Amino acid sequence: KSVGLVADIFSEKRLKRLPGDIAVGHTRYSTAGASALKNVQPIMVNYSLGSLAIAHNGNLVNAVELRKDLESDGAIFQSTSDSEVIVHLIANSRENSLYERIIDTMRKLRGAFSLLMMTENEIIAVRDPYGFRPLSIGTHNGAYVVASETCAFDLIDAHYLRDVAPGEMVIINRDGIKTFKPLHAQRLASCIFEFIYFSRPDSCIFGNQNVNAIRKELGRQLAREHPAEADLVIPVPDSGVPAAIGYSEESGIPFDFGLIRNHYVGRTFIEPKHSIRHFGVKLKLNPVRKLLENKRIVVVDDSIVRGTTSKKIVKMIKEGGGAKEVHLRISSPPTIGPCFYGIDTPTRKELIASTHSIEEIKKYICADSVGYLDIDGLLKVVGAPEEYCSACFDNNYPVFSPEDKAEQIGLF
Repeated sequence: KSVGLVADIFSEKRLKRLPGDIAVGHTRYSTAGASALKNVQPIMVNYSLGSLAIAHNGNLVNAVELRKDLESDGAIFQSTSDSEVIVHLIANSRENSLYERIIDTMRKLRGAFSLLMMTENEIIAVRDPYGFRPLSIGTHNGAYVVASETCAFDLIDAHYLRDVAPGEMVIINRDGIKTFKPLHAQRLASCIFEFIYFSRPDSCIFGNQNVNAIRKELGRQLAREHPAEADLVIPVPDSGVPAAIGYSEESGIPFDFGLIRNHYVGRTFIEPKHSIRHFGVKLKLNPVRKLLENKRIVVVDDSIVRGTTSKKIVKMIKEGGGAKEVHLRISSPPTIGPCFYGIDTPTRKELIASTHSIEEIKKYICADSVGYLDIDGLLKVVGAPEEYCSACFDNNYPVFSPEDKAEQIGLF
């Protein structure tokens, strides 16, 4: 394991040095713990019951408290990742078997955790009782595979079988597959932002719902709520594309790609440093003047976080593209609260919608109009609103209230 792109780290030569018939892998998006080699997963340890490798998707809201307790008992941490807390809890558990230790550990964790664990002869998949993050099981040539998104199954021609249920522990070995469900929550709280931005559009999540189809319907609902007199609908690529298509289909306004994305640049929203995000917008997007010049443009994006990126995009369309008007449409409600469960949104004071009205946001980003999808419209599209966490839009935190933690959980 190392820091960098998967294709650069796992060369053909290195892969040939990895024999065996079970494996666990992880590409890390840092939310707790810096982007450093010591925090790269899987975390691998040797302890009293043998060897264990752990990969974690999510964020633990009680990681700091658990870490302090473990350190006071003599535990020595090698990383700043909240995921290492899980390893120490399993190793220090007084239960006898590994399964009992994992269940004992699960009961101590608060927050989001979709986990894959590997021993010398089996894979164990675990999902928190709220079901914050997706985790799916597939089959491939008689074997089982587990992934956080089903698009990974498509890559190897595996077939989706089912989701790991919230609170479930799935054990996969030579004897087949067996499951336990040791944890139950008072409610489900699957992350609604997975549909809006985080998951890939070719994945199916949370009960095999296609992300692309949901995003297109969000765009249609947005067009119904916030119509605009315009000549062209364009997306902010790539995450805004499905919603922009939906908006165009519902409104009857033609769709085209008025912003071209440089695909050799990553996602600006999740870049860890402001300086990289700032320059990354111009490096990432370029307007097509022939399409935009002297036209009234509806530009569709998935969200506004700080507002700085949206401001640059509107300026780019007007000045670089020569557009006459720019009407910004957002396929999610205003983001007013930070995420504590595995998406690296900023602190509350950095979220523009938490401190500014929509009219103030419009003036700041220099758009002719701004329209956000209403939260009722969002919940109508995804269905079963009681099964989703929408705390970033309504401050209704399922594990703790905003009063308990006013700011996003910081890095250790």
